[in-house]
Amino acid sequence: MSLRALLAAALLAATATPALAANAGFMVLQQPRPDAPPVEVGVWYPTDAAPSPMKLGLNAQTVAAGAPILGERLPLIVMSHGNGGAFSGHADTAQALAEAGFVVAALTHPGDNYRDQSRATAMTDRPAALSALIGWMLDSSPLKAKIDPDRVGAFGFSSGGFTVLAAAGGEPDLSRMVGHCLKSPSNFDCKLTASRPAPASALTARWVHDPRIKAVVAAAPALGFTFRKDGLKGITAPVQLWKAADDEILPGDDYAEAVHRNLKRPHDYRVVAHAGHFDFLAPCAATPPADLAYLCASAPGFDRQAFHRDFNAAVARFFIDQLVAPKDVAPRR
Repeated sequence: MSLRALLAAALLAATATPALAANAGFMVLQQPRPDAPPVEVGVWYPTDAAPSPMKLGLNAQTVAAGAPILGERLPLIVMSHGNGGAFSGHADTAQALAEAGFVVAALTHPGDNYRDQSRATAMTDRPAALSALIGWMLDSSPLKAKIDPDRVGAFGFSSGGFTVLAAAGGEPDLSRMVGHCLKSPSNFDCKLTASRPAPASALTARWVHDPRIKAVVAAAPALGFTFRKDGLKGITAPVQLWKAADDEILPGDDYAEAVHRNLKRPHDYRVVAHAGHFDFLAPCAATPPADLAYLCASAPGFDRQAFHRDFNAAVARFFIDQLVAPKDVAPRR
């Protein structure tokens, strides 16, 4: 069954949901900042204009570039990529959400992207940047008049998963990195912090929380162990949490599993059998350069394309349920 058919079946089961758009529109915007270069933002949105194939980084999408937006008072999803990534890393998920009636805004995180790693361990930067993106999309962006400010969700992967949990009210305790890295020095997060210690300013900065976030999807969240039980009590938004069962970058139970254990509110927790860390990224459209091949590789027998059809449908269904047609039904655990 196609993604659109899956979403259509899910939509028909809801009591009140947005109609599927014919296609997804797409544009790249520049979010201005007063004292720094602008932030690159990819935006997907519903449209009835005819789409065309286009390449986007390692990925490809079929979208109507620059087309008129379809609909009024549309829900907004902001997206946060992983360490060293870019706004394009989850293009297929963004397109699926746009076709389901959402505006999707994905930023390229300043100082933590494929071009610039200068602030890769300044973790307090990330939720602050995500909150600033929400404010800009609602108040100043070219699509501001089409967005419902009361229906905002957040999607994040890896460091982005950490970002959306913190932005939604989580209070990490980064001092826990010391004990974690004594125990697991070969883990990616420990190697990263050893090679690039956090800036002094980042160690004293306060976490930015944004109460406008009403629903959260966190896939393979980094630094999950830094959220103690009390550190997650500030998250009141519904959460869908994903773990790759064979995560080679964030292995074991210190990441998604730690969030699952300590997030005492009911939440939707899904473990993907045989998936690796980068299987949450959009399937690659072509053979990647040798130094990026690891981003596109999946374990033998794991079909990333098939997984993403299910993953995108589940993410869209979750945001529809929480932001469009809430029901008095407890999330699956």
